[in-house]
Amino acid sequence: MFPIQDSIPARYPPVMMWALVVLNGLVFLFELSLPPQTLQAFVYLFGVVPARYTHPGWAATVGFPVGDYWPFVTSMFLHGGWMHIIGNMWFLWLFGDNVEDRMGPVRFLLFYLICGVIAAIIHVLVNPDSTVPTIGASGAIAGVLGAYFLMFPHSRVIAMVPILFYPLFFTVPAALFLFLWFLMQFFSGATSVFNGQQVGGVAWWAHIGGFLAGMLLYRFFLSPERNRPWHPDELGPAEVWGKKILDDLNRRTRR
Repeated sequence: MFPIQDSIPARYPPVMMWALVVLNGLVFLFELSLPPQTLQAFVYLFGVVPARYTHPGWAATVGFPVGDYWPFVTSMFLHGGWMHIIGNMWFLWLFGDNVEDRMGPVRFLLFYLICGVIAAIIHVLVNPDSTVPTIGASGAIAGVLGAYFLMFPHSRVIAMVPILFYPLFFTVPAALFLFLWFLMQFFSGATSVFNGQQVGGVAWWAHIGGFLAGMLLYRFFLSPERNRPWHPDELGPAEVWGKKILDDLNRRTRR
């Protein structure tokens, strides 16, 4: 099930979301320009390698810089292939504009980075002995999804499911779509713990940590000037009934 579009248009140009998409794209193009051996060293240096922080003796022997925690940020802007970056940027493009709408660009950037750092920390805690570098924006984007899950529970998502070679399109509540997405991350993460390794090379617990961080932290980044619903799919039950009463009163007044 692949999301195509949500039902809430943006009020303001999502300039920070665009900037993040462009920056991730430029960094990925830079990665493509590197020779294979240089790229591998680049990913190990700027990606998050859990054992680098949990086994400092091993890290010093291998040659990692001591006391360097920048990879918790830089790893968010590295990707391992076209499908990796396209999938991540599509989810950011689809759900990030509405979250930025309520936060404003600067608050959204801080929220995005903090969720990404927390996601990387969770990954290190769950996989302390891993010597495999973790890269990608998915932990930070999971934070955006967690915020969207609570901020826009009545939004809807147009999703596509390919049946053989025929694409089937249907509409699902965004809350249901994101809940199913989180369940998939959780069960895959639980399987990875049971097997003692990452399943399919995906940092599932980074996704889980980012999503939960987004749910817990989003309210601290809402802009007072922007934090008001304006679209029917942003309204809660009380607001929906209040709007209905006002509409009825307006119709009676016009009569």
